[in-house]
Amino acid sequence: SQILEEVRPKVFDAVDKRGVAGASVSILTALLRLRQVCNHPNSIGALRMIDGFESGKFNLFKELVTEALESDRKILVFSQFREMLAIMRSWIDSLSIPYLYLDGMTKDRQDLVDSFNKDESIRLFLISLKAGGTGLNLTAADTVVIYDPWWNPAVESQAVDRAHRIGQVKTVNVYRLVTEHSVEQRIMELKSKKSDLIEALVNENGMSTLNLSKKELESLFDNPLGEEDGEDLFG
Repeated sequence: SQILEEVRPKVFDAVDKRGVAGASVSILTALLRLRQVCNHPNSIGALRMIDGFESGKFNLFKELVTEALESDRKILVFSQFREMLAIMRSWIDSLSIPYLYLDGMTKDRQDLVDSFNKDESIRLFLISLKAGGTGLNLTAADTVVIYDPWWNPAVESQAVDRAHRIGQVKTVNVYRLVTEHSVEQRIMELKSKKSDLIEALVNENGMSTLNLSKKELESLFDNPLGEEDGEDLFG
């Protein structure tokens, strides 16, 4: 709630001064920060080294992955944020669980793919969403976790399709983790309605291509729980 109350007035001050199109950078930056809070407060740079933060989503993720590994599943985990992937890696390392990791800086992509598909001892693969969107054939996977659903469904579909390639003979379970009563949930609702706001966010030319209303923006930045329950906004 503290982060929401910090970014919301800045966004609407920018909108009042420059209009929606002119404030597009401020809007997207604010949404990005709120999505990071939904993932885990420690994924924000200024809060990275501060102990004591809890994340309901991350606790659910740990439970989901633990149960999947105990069931001998092969799991792909996608996140847009390298900071969040680093938090995941720290937890996995603490448990000495074998895993693979791939982001935009990774050079030996095919070697990692081959290891995951062929080595039964490696059952977990963490992948940056954009880096893993194309060119990977990961048919050994039977579980896909989208840790932070993105407003562009095509990007998510490309990631999920890594496990649905030709040669896949298993049923693949896909989990999208969404923080209740948060900007993530409102993005998912807008996606289902195919609203102008989502079209603007997805559009490669940015938000300036559409004339968005202030009401549409308020649907993302409003606290649906009210001020008294704001601390629960991000789980």
